[in-house]
Amino acid sequence: MDPTSLLVPSARSGVYEGPVVRYAFARTVILPPLVLAALGLGSGCSGAASPPADPPCPSAEAPAGPEAAAAPAAPAAPRAAPSGPAPPSPAEAQVFLAGVDRELRRLRLQAARAAWVNQTFITDDTDAISASAEEESMEYLTRTMKAARRFDGLALPGDLARQLSRLKISTTLPAPSDPAERAELAALSVDMMSLYGKGKYCPPGKAERPGTARPGAQAAGAPRCLAIDELSDILKTSRKWDELLEAWTGWHAIAPPMRPKFERYVALGNKGAAEIGFADVGALWRAGYDMPPDAFEAEAERLWGKLKPLYDELHCHVRARLRGIHGKDRIGEKAPIPAHLLGNMWAQDWSNVYALMEPYKGQPSLDVTRKLKAQKLDEKRMVALGERFFTSLGFDPLPATFWERSLLKKPADREVVCHPSAWDVGDRGDLRLKMCTEITEEDLLTVHHELGHVYYYHQYHELPILFQAGANDGFHEGIGDTLALSVTPAYLKTLGLIDRVPEGEKGIINFLFKQALDKVAFLPFGKLIDQWRWDVFSGKTRPADYNKAWWALRLRYQGVAPPVPRTEADFDPGAKYHVPANTPYTQYFLARIYQFQFHRALCKAAGHTGPLHACSIYGNQAAGEKLRAMLSLGASRPWQEALRAMTGESEADPGAMLEYFEPLWRWLKEQNKGEVCGW
Repeated sequence: MDPTSLLVPSARSGVYEGPVVRYAFARTVILPPLVLAALGLGSGCSGAASPPADPPCPSAEAPAGPEAAAAPAAPAAPRAAPSGPAPPSPAEAQVFLAGVDRELRRLRLQAARAAWVNQTFITDDTDAISASAEEESMEYLTRTMKAARRFDGLALPGDLARQLSRLKISTTLPAPSDPAERAELAALSVDMMSLYGKGKYCPPGKAERPGTARPGAQAAGAPRCLAIDELSDILKTSRKWDELLEAWTGWHAIAPPMRPKFERYVALGNKGAAEIGFADVGALWRAGYDMPPDAFEAEAERLWGKLKPLYDELHCHVRARLRGIHGKDRIGEKAPIPAHLLGNMWAQDWSNVYALMEPYKGQPSLDVTRKLKAQKLDEKRMVALGERFFTSLGFDPLPATFWERSLLKKPADREVVCHPSAWDVGDRGDLRLKMCTEITEEDLLTVHHELGHVYYYHQYHELPILFQAGANDGFHEGIGDTLALSVTPAYLKTLGLIDRVPEGEKGIINFLFKQALDKVAFLPFGKLIDQWRWDVFSGKTRPADYNKAWWALRLRYQGVAPPVPRTEADFDPGAKYHVPANTPYTQYFLARIYQFQFHRALCKAAGHTGPLHACSIYGNQAAGEKLRAMLSLGASRPWQEALRAMTGESEADPGAMLEYFEPLWRWLKEQNKGEVCGW
């Protein structure tokens, strides 16, 4: 996750998503009088430590003792005309922000520890602890965001003005000021996350065998229940229509209990957003991109429009190959693709169907998973491979506490949220990874992605806390993926993970096709999740139409359809982690675009010549220095400036992605001749 909410659990879905369980901050605290005044919570008088311009506070009591009785009366001063409060000064803004920085650091530590325990040991008690920490955080941050409006219009130095601007968008879930509603919203947030984390499908007629009971199962003979990782394995490996369908429908059945909670969460979140000056939660989310919210929505649509032609060609070819496997009666000539056939629970990553449609057989194998298992790597060594890439660029090794405190393997004795996430727990250097690692190529790339978050945290940890975030959230998600683009066949061969580097046109097409099943296939899914939520938050999509609107967008953008009829008794958006986790998703769409732009710039710094898809910056210190310079900016500068610092460009450019896949795009167009593309 990009921790723009200031708490830093990062999480990702599928191969590369990265993010985020987001938490706000809050706790009622006793602040110095000047800070109280700056917050608008005190009298405005400053006591002995005030600057000379501020009078001391008058005593609330009459003087006592004989000296007081003998004291002559002071002459009456002329009564001044009543006036409003003095306008705030830059010095007050500086004191205010210093107090906010101190308190947010403390609250981040408190809330991150509570969230870590909750997600690595899910119980009713840890749910309650996490909800309490989140409620306190919401109260403080909501109150402070309102207080910051006192400085609106004040001429301030650039860094102070930007910190105030960041403060106003520093939560993804603004809470209402009413204490009961705030507590309710915090509880709803944790409840939805726990419903997801504990979700299982229990196939009828199947029971646990002795010695195989999993967390949540009763014992031998109890229902054999499958969690998301086991159901996802079925989607990845099975080729049987009915088995795929059962896994897909089984997982999606966990979400309907979230629906009334989600509807209430939307209402309360929108109320909180209105209190801090936003039209709704979606407008708040879109305000984090250094441009007006409406302009950002148009920018996202512009980027998608540039990349849609490439996606359409990929969709056309994949559908034709699936039709050859499952038959024309199940996949029509111009029909959307049934969502359970693409190797992933959400049809966001199609790389697991590569073996079904490898363009050219007989080329050097790209089966990295087989080699990883042959080398008998464990979870720790998988992560060490990712660390090795970063240290080759000149980054520091991971601290000892990372290895001591991370959760790298799914425990056998308790419920955890397996969704991979990178954490900065708030104490300097307390960096962690939470991941139920499997020894697969997918998880090797995921490790690179999550370590991208970890190293980003480390590079900006000296900045004020309001700048401890990516230049925008898409930057945070894109960094690890940028490094993963350097995991080329040539690099994999140096690790002994493939035997030969594919050469010639056929080998290149195989490699790029496999990449496209991940990178290109994801684009419309990355775009539509927040499009759905923006419409929900704005009221354009009514609660009665949640599921209908969800599938309308999936058809429009992805060209996929549910494999069985869906109704408003279902809540299919809730089956995707980021919806109950309140994690904005456009960051992943942006990351898919930024990573190729970053990759192109770093390859240039490394002196690479030749096709972009053949570049690896592994071991190149010049590229590492350029990357570190951008990461160290955090959110202290607008993202356009951070982008310019690394690439020389100040606008997101889909052209780098199109350049990377250009040989494949030409090949797809040739393959699709005679096909009826579109849906």
